[in-house]
Amino acid sequence: MLRICLLCATLLLPGCVSSRQQALDSHRPRQIEKASGFPELALPLETEELILTLDPEDVTEKEIREVLSLAPAPRIINIHGGLLPLKSSMISFSEFLIGMGYPGASIRNPRDGTYTFGYYDSSDKIAGVIAWYYEREGLRPMIVGHSQGGIQAVKVLHRLAGDFGERLPVWNPLSWTPENRYEITDPLTGKTRPVVGLQISYATAAASGGLARILPNQWSMNGKLRKIPDSVEEFTGFQKGLDLLGGDFLGYGPANIYKATGSALVRNVRLPSADPHTFIPDTKHLVKSEEIRNWINNYRPSGHPIGTPQPHVEFGSDSSNILWAAEVWYSIKKYWVLELQRLIRAERLLSHGG
Repeated sequence: MLRICLLCATLLLPGCVSSRQQALDSHRPRQIEKASGFPELALPLETEELILTLDPEDVTEKEIREVLSLAPAPRIINIHGGLLPLKSSMISFSEFLIGMGYPGASIRNPRDGTYTFGYYDSSDKIAGVIAWYYEREGLRPMIVGHSQGGIQAVKVLHRLAGDFGERLPVWNPLSWTPENRYEITDPLTGKTRPVVGLQISYATAAASGGLARILPNQWSMNGKLRKIPDSVEEFTGFQKGLDLLGGDFLGYGPANIYKATGSALVRNVRLPSADPHTFIPDTKHLVKSEEIRNWINNYRPSGHPIGTPQPHVEFGSDSSNILWAAEVWYSIKKYWVLELQRLIRAERLLSHGG
């Protein structure tokens, strides 16, 4: 029991000393909003037409540079785990995304410029922030979780699905306080809708489970972690062998497989056992090599429901964590295009009185 308590302290306390979001005075959020430079949603007709011609399954680096860079991008909610290196690893992933061409404004918190949420940020807050962003920007956010952050990512999906309650407040990320409402105006239909029932576009969890299940803050997810509800359109679960911290039964067997409870598209991808649990999202080094960037941009996932795709080339520089980075980047590019196309078509329908 003593060993278990010490382990809990090791996993939990480093995250607790991280800076938590604090509420601001009533005037400060408006000042931040004015200065934060939220992306302009109105696009020139020519840019809209170019976006509508893009193939979301085959997005090239040239299209990112010449087309997508002209448009806003879905908000990415990164959630790090408990050990101190896990937060820096997720920050590294944020820098990887920016290096690959994703706008930093769609990753950073507009209030303080931080890149990640913590596993200790409550799931109802994160779900409420997602609703706020969607109402404001018209693009469904994505969630990337690692270790305990992956458990939290799935918990957010269950919150949005209504599995923990029938109501969720909208949460303002500028003031870091809940708003006195449980509904938003859907920007694609103009109609009022509850936060519960909102579906996001893409979510992923890597190396989530294992010893983290014994921690009290994760007990509510012990029967739900591998069950993905319809509050997300597509989900990718990453697992690896020899993973004491994030793998059930060390990462081996069916207990690690994510499954849809309804119509969500769920993929499982097995990472190399040699990939260190703590540093899976540590990927900013990958953008330094043009050879590696090209490989990642040209990567296409395996068509199998579960598999272990591997790079088939040797690189001249550090390519650690390239498989995870390529898989997640492929999905983020895909839903960047799909969300923009969805928004453009909805706005055109509304403008014609549809």
